[in-house]
Amino acid sequence: MPERQDPSQQPLSGSISIGKIFGVPIRLHFTFLLLLVFLVVNGISDKQSGPFTAIYIVALFASVLLHEIGHTLVARHYGIKTLEIVMFPIGGVSRPERLPKGRQELFISLAGPLVNALIAAALIIWLWVSGTFVPIQLLKEPTNENLAERIAAGNLLLFLFNLLPAYPMDGGRILRAALALRKPENEATRIAATAGRRLAALVILIGLLSGNFMLVFVGVFVYLGAWQEGTTARGRSLTSGFPVRSAMITDFRTLPHGASIKEAADLLLSTSQHDFPVVHGEQVIGLLHRSALMRAMMSEGPEAYVSTAMDRDFLRIPPDTDLSEIIPKLSGPASVALVMDDQDRLLGLLTSENLSEFIMLRQIGQFQRS
Repeated sequence: MPERQDPSQQPLSGSISIGKIFGVPIRLHFTFLLLLVFLVVNGISDKQSGPFTAIYIVALFASVLLHEIGHTLVARHYGIKTLEIVMFPIGGVSRPERLPKGRQELFISLAGPLVNALIAAALIIWLWVSGTFVPIQLLKEPTNENLAERIAAGNLLLFLFNLLPAYPMDGGRILRAALALRKPENEATRIAATAGRRLAALVILIGLLSGNFMLVFVGVFVYLGAWQEGTTARGRSLTSGFPVRSAMITDFRTLPHGASIKEAADLLLSTSQHDFPVVHGEQVIGLLHRSALMRAMMSEGPEAYVSTAMDRDFLRIPPDTDLSEIIPKLSGPASVALVMDDQDRLLGLLTSENLSEFIMLRQIGQFQRS
């Protein structure tokens, strides 16, 4: 049987590929266009030419990309593959195939800011040796003469900004890694995520009071990232030690591979199930998601076969896998996994919805005991 790709390792939705570096796909999120517009507007002036504005934008883009490549190369040193690098408006994000542990995360997180520090240092030394320093007070207005100094300043800001002790910044990861040397990982994550939310709230407040909506945007981004990481850590602590079979759905329906889209739609309406395993005899050959069913109904019509719309690269997990290991997989593009044994027999379904219900019940149980 051909090896199936883990859906959790599929490219992030809403992003487009622009190539590969060191074998790692580089992708631009659609919101990255906001950054380009911001840089163009702020780079326009009577004293800076169009080509120099373009160089400035490309240089900052390259600085952020080199920052992420720094993470990637150190992660590779520890045997951790990077699935992709996605460029967002306020920076890049490297997606590792697995989370680093302890000292690994510490050095991987430090690598990115250090790249920006080296770029800034190299430019400052070159400006010093060549005697072409421009007075700092003149950096507010873009000119052709202060281009190199503004690029150096941009990298210095990237270095300092990413060292803020707040998720999802590198500083938050460094804080978590340092705390994890003496505390349980989940507790270390909770402390770092809480620090991130508080710092983000302060940044939002400063942005609102000063009328700087870029600060508000950054604060909201950091707050949401810290909140999500804290929630994930809480989920891991509540599911650790429990096997997948303890939370999986065992009362489910399947579809034969010869079933029509109409038959699948009727089953969708008559049950509370949203995703249906597609079987050929006793063998599972695919998974039909509700969204794919709807698209097929509109494009192919009700008489089309479910085999034309099903996902053949579905996520499969063994029943004895620790639930805490599955949380990252179900929080990505895959929202459902098929629980199958070593003989490829279908035992149950695990969805993000019933995993959330399991976590909620565990949380209620802990509250009642306390």
